[in-house]
Amino acid sequence: MQNPTPDRYEILRQLAIAGARGEAIQPTAETALGMAADVVGLKAAALYLWDEKMAITAAVTYGQSDAARETLATIENNLYAYLRREQRLLSAYMTFDGTPPLQSFTHPVRFGSKTLGAVVGIQEGERTLVAEDLFIEALSAAISLCVIATDLGPSQPLSPEQVAKERLGAVQETAVTVNHEINNPLTAILGNVQLLLMKRRELDDELTAKLKIIETSALKIRDVTQRLLKIKSARSVDYAEGTSMLDLSDEEER
Repeated sequence: MQNPTPDRYEILRQLAIAGARGEAIQPTAETALGMAADVVGLKAAALYLWDEKMAITAAVTYGQSDAARETLATIENNLYAYLRREQRLLSAYMTFDGTPPLQSFTHPVRFGSKTLGAVVGIQEGERTLVAEDLFIEALSAAISLCVIATDLGPSQPLSPEQVAKERLGAVQETAVTVNHEINNPLTAILGNVQLLLMKRRELDDELTAKLKIIETSALKIRDVTQRLLKIKSARSVDYAEGTSMLDLSDEEER
């Protein structure tokens, strides 16, 4: 699925051919998202497929940069996923203020009355994604036919490479959310503790010792969130009998 100057028809044609051939949805969708991003001017796009309980079974992402991927993941996790779960959201187009402004969309991947997943994307600048509604609808429909044609579902085993890729993607999205939720209160705590420690002459030894413990703990939390953001492989290590944890050590330390 390579085309140096793709147009809307070519993208849909390639999806139809891939579906007819029974090609795997992950590489097919990844290429289609990249081509669509060029045509529409997207900074990042993603396809999420889920089961009957809305548990993610496959995720394919495209981004011009890691920052664009993280921004899209934050919007998906904190906004669209919540609205789908709590308010039965199907599709939406939203504009976020900023310099430049940010446009975003989510559109369902459906077959009949069943929602299989969603296509989401972001675009920077003054362009309006609503004008691309018909193409985005057609793109989502073509992807849904590819999903059905390849019979992708929770019962179909993924390759070890696919499992590792999806696991890493889930960890990275969780890391963005954790960093977003923790960073502001943690910065406030750490800043106030360090301000107090600058006046340690006015504090008794017991209070100073307790503040140092808080400072050390806050710095450790900040270090863990930063390591999560930089993780490149979701490798597990034994934590206790029957329990494992993510290995957050640097690659050089392993």
